[in-house]
Amino acid sequence: MKILIAGDGVVGDSLTRQLSGEGYDVTLIDSNERVLQSSVDRYDVMAVCGNCASLEVLEEAGVRDADLLIAATSADEVNLLSCMTSHGVNPRLQTIARIRNPEYTEQVYAMSEAFALSLIVNPERQAAEEMENLLKYPGFLKRESFIKGRVQIVEVLVAEDSPIAGSNLHDIVSKILRLPVLVCIVQRGGETITPRGDFVIRPGDRLFVTAPSRNLENLLKKLGLLQRRVGKVLLCGGGRISYYLAASLSKSGVDVTMIERKRERCAELSGMLPGVNVVCGEPADRLLLLSEGLRDCDAIVTLTDYDETNMIVSMLANSLGVPRIITKLSQMENASLLGNLPLGSVVSPGELCCSTITRYVAAMDGSTGAAVSVHSIAEGKAEAMEFHVEKGEKFCGRPLKELHMKKGVIVACISHGSKTQIPNGNSVLEPGDSVVIVTTGDTVIQKLSDIFA
Repeated sequence: MKILIAGDGVVGDSLTRQLSGEGYDVTLIDSNERVLQSSVDRYDVMAVCGNCASLEVLEEAGVRDADLLIAATSADEVNLLSCMTSHGVNPRLQTIARIRNPEYTEQVYAMSEAFALSLIVNPERQAAEEMENLLKYPGFLKRESFIKGRVQIVEVLVAEDSPIAGSNLHDIVSKILRLPVLVCIVQRGGETITPRGDFVIRPGDRLFVTAPSRNLENLLKKLGLLQRRVGKVLLCGGGRISYYLAASLSKSGVDVTMIERKRERCAELSGMLPGVNVVCGEPADRLLLLSEGLRDCDAIVTLTDYDETNMIVSMLANSLGVPRIITKLSQMENASLLGNLPLGSVVSPGELCCSTITRYVAAMDGSTGAAVSVHSIAEGKAEAMEFHVEKGEKFCGRPLKELHMKKGVIVACISHGSKTQIPNGNSVLEPGDSVVIVTTGDTVIQKLSDIFA
């Protein structure tokens, strides 16, 4: 599949790394020659320097025989024009546009056919939805859905007083949780571990647990993480994510206070969000945060434009015992620090956007056995993928214990029709099944049969 990526910013770079690593033919377009050269030096891609909406530049990049255009420049208008122009010269081309301005949201969705858009992604809106979901399930740091929402991989932080701290995984699953779950990844400090049954869990570990969705609430109860409903939330920063999140929370009856530094933006937000308390001030000002009820709030979400500020405010909230903390990070290069910092749930709008696009690419890929969806987990150090089992595969009908898996590959869940199973050595894969695979390290899996040695 030939893919054009217009815009080599944070999202463009992340997509380039992931898609080129999966073997797709990627061509980058950007007006910044220095940035393009850096990408060419790091990845196996072609590059064209110029205006992403220019027909001449698009044709130089090979738009006439491309399969997909991803328009992810910093300007919504350029993204729309790039998609319209490209589709005009190549009607079979599929297009994805990143649209961030709330003023365009409704009309772009309503006129997606006129704009020749196959998929619209809004990182800020998507991040707000993710944060709202995390506030509804306060015990989980992150959640990823598979098999039409019937299976989840959730991230859990092990506290000092956790009932599972000090126990090995075999005892945790069979004696403490007594639920069909699988701990597929453990992050300890900066290390990502694929644990065995005798692995002992310690306070501070981050666990990535595969479980049927119907068991999530029970899992929270067993882990002692079921908390009361969030009633009062403090938002630090008044950007687009804050707007989307505040509007949704306010409609649900949550008491929302937002702190924004710019006076003009405060006036704008007050007009758009009549049910929200908008305060003009510095979001990192300790005295202001305390005066606005930081100690008494159920949750704080740090949403300024600066990762460092978000980290500092989140750590302050943690020191004061705020029950629920969500931290926005734009640059996921900072992820290596997360294992040692009390930041609560970390949400990256760019990472969410890339995940949505890569799942779309996987769905487009018509090759037999290709992944239905791909999710990056454990700060990008592991991937969770969903596959459909095709007819004629040599591994069908054989117990997993008789098959040799590649190093770093875990079969996390198997779905037989309406039945969902956490697999064991006697489990078998049959045509028509859906299966969730988790991989770590440098293992590249492009189709289901690649998991076997």
